[in-house]
Amino acid sequence: MNNIENVLYTAKTHTVGGREGNAKSSDEKLDILLSAPGSNGKGTNPEQLFAAGWSACYIGALGLAAKKLGIVLPKETYVDAEVDLGTMGDAYFLQARLFVGLPGINKETAEQLVALAHQTCPYSKAVHGNINTSTTII
Repeated sequence: MNNIENVLYTAKTHTVGGREGNAKSSDEKLDILLSAPGSNGKGTNPEQLFAAGWSACYIGALGLAAKKLGIVLPKETYVDAEVDLGTMGDAYFLQARLFVGLPGINKETAEQLVALAHQTCPYSKAVHGNINTSTTII
């Protein structure tokens, strides 16, 4: 386990009601209803939030990787993230897939970008070895 030497940002939220509740950030930029996955509720769920956060962070990591390789990341770069909530016996687990679109980038360079991005992205590092994941270059 690594200890952070320099904290760049701390996200602070207050959640009431769990999966059927509400979550607000301390800076009031986030104020969302929560609903259980698959329910008729009007809110989002933690799995969607995780998918959105990871994909956004991963695109940033792809940008850093591109800079390191001396190339320009296409503006049309995208990441589709899928996060599954499931069970094994009585225990709950997550698994996830990233689908990375790098228009105009050849396969070899795309593979280098994806590998470097996983080494940089804090979400990728957090899930590595903890949940089943896959990354597909589209």
